[in-house]
Amino acid sequence: MYYRNANCAVVVYDITQSTSLEKAKSWIRELQRQADPSIVIALCGNKLDLAARRQVSQEEAKKYAEEEGLMWGETSAKSGEGVSEIFNAIAKKLPLTAAPSARGGASRPGAAGRTGVDLNKQAAGGQGQNEACNC
Repeated sequence: MYYRNANCAVVVYDITQSTSLEKAKSWIRELQRQADPSIVIALCGNKLDLAARRQVSQEEAKKYAEEEGLMWGETSAKSGEGVSEIFNAIAKKLPLTAAPSARGGASRPGAAGRTGVDLNKQAAGGQGQNEACNC
């Protein structure tokens, strides 16, 4: 896992395999221990298209997320359901400009002047074909 200078992380588990939530919890502990304290972490259940085979209940995952101060959502990478919603929710939590990390300040390459996602700009007129991505 690479998380240096990360403003956010999406930790994904498979709703059809209970062991994947346990593995996700270990990645979250790692992020909480090693990443910048201001990192936004989202716990994301995947394979919503296979909900009939669910082994991880929404209640269990949501309760864990609340206890740990995480964002939570469910998606289907196959159908796309919930994907935009989780990334838009993350973008709304990120500051438009990130402060230098407490673990090294602006001396690290790329740490100073990082910007978040301006959702108002995208909503006001979308991206032109010649505009760079703002994400």
